[in-house]
Formats: sequence, C-alpha cells, structure tokens
Amino acid sequence: MRRMMNKWMATLLLVVMMLAATVVGATAADETEVKEINFGIISTDSTEALKKGFAPFLADMEKALGIPVKPFFAGDYAGVIEAMRFNKVHVAWFGNKSAIEAVDRSNGEVFAQQVDANGDPGYWSLIITHKDSGIESIDDIIKRGSELVFGNGDVNSTSGYLIPSYYLWAKNNIDPRKHFKVARNANHAANVMAVAMKQVDFATNNTESLAKFQKKHPEMADKIRVLWKSPMIPKDPLVWRKDLPRELKSAIKGFILSYGRFGADVERQRQVLAGAASGLAPFWDSSNRQLIPIREIKFAKEIAKIQSDEHLSAAERQAKIAVIEAKIAEIREFAGYLDTY
Repeated sequence: MRRMMNKWMATLLLVVMMLAATVVGATAADETEVKEINFGIISTDSTEALKKGFAPFLADMEKALGIPVKPFFAGDYAGVIEAMRFNKVHVAWFGNKSAIEAVDRSNGEVFAQQVDANGDPGYWSLIITHKDSGIESIDDIIKRGSELVFGNGDVNSTSGYLIPSYYLWAKNNIDPRKHFKVARNANHAANVMAVAMKQVDFATNNTESLAKFQKKHPEMADKIRVLWKSPMIPKDPLVWRKDLPRELKSAIKGFILSYGRFGADVERQRQVLAGAASGLAPFWDSSNRQLIPIREIKFAKEIAKIQSDEHLSAAERQAKIAVIEAKIAEIREFAGYLDTY
C-alpha cells in the first residue's frame, strides 16, 4: 500500500509540475513584447482619404499606449486579412464579413464596435443608380440584366457584396456574373463615383459611404438615386490578434472605449472620430457574437446556392445542406450559451 501511495504521489507531483510548466510557458508566450502596433484599415475609400481621417486618432492611440502605432493599408479587404494572419497587423478595422474571415483564418477576435455620429449601432446596404438611368426598381434591374453594367462590391465587403448577394441575387436565383452584361468589383468610393459618372448602370453601396460622398461632392450626389435599402447591418467591428499580450489588450481596449467619452479632451476626440470613416461616435464594447447574424446570412446564401445546383442529386443536396444547418445550429447554441452569462 505504501509503495502504491508513493507511486501515486510521484505521479501527482509530475502532473503538477507539467501543469506549472504549461502555465509558465503560456504566460511567457502571452507576455511577448510588442514594440509597435500596426493598425489595419480596410479599403472603403482612397488611401489618402483614409490616412487623413485616421491620422489624429492613431496619433492619440500611440500617445496613450506609449509605443508606435502605424497605419496599414491594402488595395482590398483581403490584404488586411492576410496581413493579420501573418502577424503584420495587430489591430484592425473590418466590416462584419471580413471580420469573420479574420476570426476564422487570422487568429482574430472582435473586441469593440463602431457607432456612427448619431449614435446608431448599424448601417444599411444600398443599390444606387443615376437619376437618368431609366431604372426604377430592382425588378427593372432583373428584367434588363443582360443590358446592364453592374458595379458590385469587394467580395469581402458586408454591405457591398454579402448583403445584396443574399437579399437580392440568391433569393432571385441570380448569378450576377452571368445575369448582367458586365459585373465588376470595386470599393464603395469607386462604385458611387462610377454611378455618378454613368460608368456603370447601378452599383452596391451603403448609407455611410453615400453620406460621405454627398458631403464631399454634393452636386454629383444629386445625380444619384437609391433603389433599394437592406435591413440594418451591425456597425463595423474592431478586431485584434488573440495572441497579443494581456496587458497590451487591456491598454488598447481601455483607450478605445474611453476615447471621446471621458476626460478633459472629450470634445476634440469626438471631432477626431467624426472626421474618420464617414463619422464615428465613441466605440461600444463587443465580441465575436456580433458576427453571428452575418454568419447566418452567409450560411443561408450557401444553402440557396446548393439548392439551385442542378449538378447535384437530391441526396447530395440534402447531405450538403445538413452540414450547413448543423453549423447554423452550433452558432445559435453558442449564442444561447452566451445569453446565460
């Protein structure tokens, strides 16, 4: 019995030592020094406009954190996603769809949410056209598809691509690449300008981008007409890499959530926010849960695509749809779990 107890105690001691080593290793990894922050900014406008809008905010962030904070720009959303994946970007502003990619592929985690200058936690996807286009409705677009040039959004854009793809094209069994004369992808700023200049017949956009265009180019904006407005989309999230040191995360979140809300410099900070990204108000706390409604839309679009695939048998369709429905059930269960806390 004594030998068995000694053996058990030796085993227990070994387990404790292994656990301690694991905790120490994890803590050491978590506390890896970060000497500068690269802040990724998705391409919704020209790089110069984004630099000008975000420069004062990033300068204040640098001062608060005590380390350099540098902006990171890419030609499209995917560039920022990949930069975060390879640890070239530590914190980033994403749209909801691109945030899903960052969370799933780039070790990202949502920690805050933008709010617009009016305090709204959401915005809307739009279909816009020139007021002289002769297009009066979405039905007109569908009927005249073969003669129309479509300005689609960036494929990682929530409002410019995912939302209209689900609510308009998938529900009408339309593949834009086949249905329209031409379908080309661009960011919001390029699409709204293309509509105003009659370079495309209609295009995707959103309420934020259009408001910014109206302020900057009022005469050209008068030539634009809104054909369709989506259900509300949650405002854009801020995402950080999950493996940032805990103390740095606390400092970043403290800065983000207090900016424009507390202190003697509140009014100037609110002006800085209003000058960035179509106008912002102080940020709200958030998490990956913000992405759940967008994930459901993405899954619903996949189901619609499977249902319309004539190359699949009924059994194959059912099997593929069952896999997606299981994923939907999983994220809904997760949302319910969060509601209990």
